[in-house]
Amino acid sequence: MAKQAKPLPSLEWLQPRVKISRLISLVSYFALALLIAVWTVGYAGIPGKLMWIILAFQMIPLILLTPGMLAGQARAHAWTCFVINLYFIQGVLAMFDPSKRLFGGLETLLSVTLFCAALMYTRWRFQYDRKLAGE
Repeated sequence: MAKQAKPLPSLEWLQPRVKISRLISLVSYFALALLIAVWTVGYAGIPGKLMWIILAFQMIPLILLTPGMLAGQARAHAWTCFVINLYFIQGVLAMFDPSKRLFGGLETLLSVTLFCAALMYTRWRFQYDRKLAGE
């Protein structure tokens, strides 16, 4: 009793979903990076060089993923799903502090949006590529 493979959706069905999920993931990706930069530089109240060290430490994971995200690589979007969990945790923890509640809420919202969009892009892109290959 071998399990039959589920048929792939049509290219016409996949193509708009791939484009929309990629657009949503890119917008939320850069909005998250902008939010972290603006918060750290403008509102966190961290003095001098320490502020730039903290900002660099927070941005390194995002910067490493940027080339793959811009190129539309499905693997980069898949890795983003793993990395974005760090920002989700940071956002949830920030919501417990009343002075960071807005920042935490926005960071959590953007990270969940990015996670879902990147996950769906990865799924649909791999299906799209398999369909193009003739499967």
